[in-house]
Amino acid sequence: MGKKRIVKTGDTKDAAKAAPEAKKSKRRVDSGILYVQSTYNNTMVLLTDKKGNALLASSAGALGFKGAKKGTPFAAAKVGEVLGEKAMDFGLKEIDVVVKGVGSGRESAIRGFISKGGVNIINIKDETPVPHNGPKPKKPRRV
Repeated sequence: MGKKRIVKTGDTKDAAKAAPEAKKSKRRVDSGILYVQSTYNNTMVLLTDKKGNALLASSAGALGFKGAKKGTPFAAAKVGEVLGEKAMDFGLKEIDVVVKGVGSGRESAIRGFISKGGVNIINIKDETPVPHNGPKPKKPRRV
């Protein structure tokens, strides 16, 4: 039932290939922009250089949070911490922060990033879109 496989013991070349070391980033970035998009359902964080080229990105859903837990401040703080640890490899010293959205993870994502990254914030900008009297709101519900 199938071919028998012969396994050689003591072969060190295969062991070296099986467990590669974590890849260090060769790119050095002194300053960057941290984009935080916080909705009621999720928090997404993107780190770019000053030109806008994406370096790192993560979200609460990518970390394994599901359902209503994705929109919590705790999940947003975890996203910030994960990106802060990864950003240390780039050698970041200072960042600008751009916040967008009305979710509860706006502030905690920034705090989590600073706690692990150890970078200075130059300025925080809020770019939450505000409707200029767009579509007509729904009628009030009658019970």
